[in-house]
Amino acid sequence: MQLFIGGACAGKRDAVAARFPTAKWRRLDTDKPFSDSQQTLIADTPLVITGVLEWLGASLERDDNDTLRQQWQSDMAALCQRAEELNAPLIIIANEVGRGIVPMQPEQRRLRDLNGWFVQDATAQAEQVWYVRHGLVMAVK
Repeated sequence: MQLFIGGACAGKRDAVAARFPTAKWRRLDTDKPFSDSQQTLIADTPLVITGVLEWLGASLERDDNDTLRQQWQSDMAALCQRAEELNAPLIIIANEVGRGIVPMQPEQRRLRDLNGWFVQDATAQAEQVWYVRHGLVMAVK
């Protein structure tokens, strides 16, 4: 798996599209689990997953961070394994939201936490991690 992370409008999508021109794109559905992405995998075809922040935002009503995190870790591991079996490169695009002003609203602070944990877990699973800023792509793993 490869992870592309960066701020809003930093050039992540353009960088991914240039590297994976034949990729199939999937936006996470806010009312479905991360594991649903397995249904989108096609042999020998890269799959780009977007919409992580919005998908995490749909989890704000749930209280148990540990359970949420364990679930997406398990789902991500299974998705990576299935993608490898199908020789389908997996690419996740995530937003960097940990810089700048910390929001006053507790739910917005929690969303930043969930996003940070998700990105840490994705980084642990990823073979390569790319940070995109101002359209420049920098390898960080």
